[in-house]
Amino acid sequence: MKNACKWAQQFGPLIGRLVLANLFIVSGFKKIGGFAYMASVMGGMMLSLDPNLIKLMLVVTIAVELGGGLLVLLGWQARWAATAILLWMIPVTYVFHAYWGLPPDQMQMQFIQFHKNMAIMGGMLYIIAYGSGPFSLGKDNC
Repeated sequence: MKNACKWAQQFGPLIGRLVLANLFIVSGFKKIGGFAYMASVMGGMMLSLDPNLIKLMLVVTIAVELGGGLLVLLGWQARWAATAILLWMIPVTYVFHAYWGLPPDQMQMQFIQFHKNMAIMGGMLYIIAYGSGPFSLGKDNC
């Protein structure tokens, strides 16, 4: 068990950063490729907002996902990147995955997405608290 703990402490943060960052990096690239589609989806969720503001919000989303994801992956300024992702995820989760009050056929999927995002936010809080760990480009000091 001692060797397993040592291995987890050495490689766990790197693997954790990899799987967390992968979600954001892939999502950011997909949003670039499907920019018009994503803008229309976002517009459908926030009908009262100006289309140009929606496009700006999408650009910010891509920057947070790609930039933050890459920084978390590399372990460089990971605490700052995790903080940015966490703060960005709070309104995104509330706006796009508000499962309460939805029809039953939509509620379950949004419930899952909402709680998936909550788990990801927990991972970001862990990076904020403990840094990026071994195999990082930067040293995260609190």
